Amino acid sequence: MAILLSTYNGSGYLTPQLDSFIAQTHPRWTLYWRDDGSADATPALLTQFAARAGNERCVQGGGGPARLGIADSFLALLRTALPTLAEGDAVAFADQDDVWLPEKLARGMSALAEVPPGVPALYCARQVLVDEHLQQIGLSPEFNRPPGFPAALTQNIATGCTILLNHAAATLIGGSRPLPGTLHDWWSYMLIAGAGGVVLTDDAPVLLYRQHPGNAVGAQRSRIRRAMAAARRGPGPFMTDFRRHLDSLAAHEAVLTASARQDIAVLRQAVAGGMRQRMAALNLPGLRRNHWSEGMLFRLWFMIG
Repeated sequence: MAILLSTYNGSGYLTPQLDSFIAQTHPRWTLYWRDDGSADATPALLTQFAARAGNERCVQGGGGPARLGIADSFLALLRTALPTLAEGDAVAFADQDDVWLPEKLARGMSALAEVPPGVPALYCARQVLVDEHLQQIGLSPEFNRPPGFPAALTQNIATGCTILLNHAAATLIGGSRPLPGTLHDWWSYMLIAGAGGVVLTDDAPVLLYRQHPGNAVGAQRSRIRRAMAAARRGPGPFMTDFRRHLDSLAAHEAVLTASARQDIAVLRQAVAGGMRQRMAALNLPGLRRNHWSEGMLFRLWFMIG
């Protein structure tokens, strides 16, 4: 089991996260960490943790100190860890400011063990939303609908800090090259679903997901708040990502299923065309979000963005 941790100026929250790795009931893990150019004490804390956990359990990887950004930093770590993984191993993405519950890795490994070897599989779960002092403020949304493709294009339900990838999925993602600006967790969900892999969701929360002003992404506590945040952003950012994701996936068509390739071709033509093409594309089976109200907003953004 490889835990992948990319850090950046995370000294204020990092130590409880590192302690939660030690507290995992699944004891067989190696931490691969990479600092993305911190100006605080983050690298020193990681060096101290390596001495405490045992140097054989902590590997500094992912290239040099140059600033890569979140997604490229995690992908660099994944490519560092891949050669060390056995067939039954998995990788877990970790954020610097959360706290894992003790059963997190064990639950993910148990779920992935049910997938036949060689089939790419992604596990993800819900989170307990907490404030910067780890006081609970809510829960992440339930998984109302089955994940898959092309639903993966409309919404990311695989929060990166909960994701585990089995060996086949890690190999698939590690060998990919998404376009700049594509987040590693959404990319993992889209590519694995599009390649015919298995996406496993767990309604049990597996970590404390800290919400604070420095969150790179963060989470809204309610559907109303998510809708309000989306309305403030408008269709532009979403449709920019949507087009980028279609282009990234089209560049990896060799690993996609025939149905995913067809869906992508239809959607690329639609977003380059007019209202009639877009309306027809919305009839693609499975092109929906996790909840009907979120789906209505997606349809609106798709039509006007």
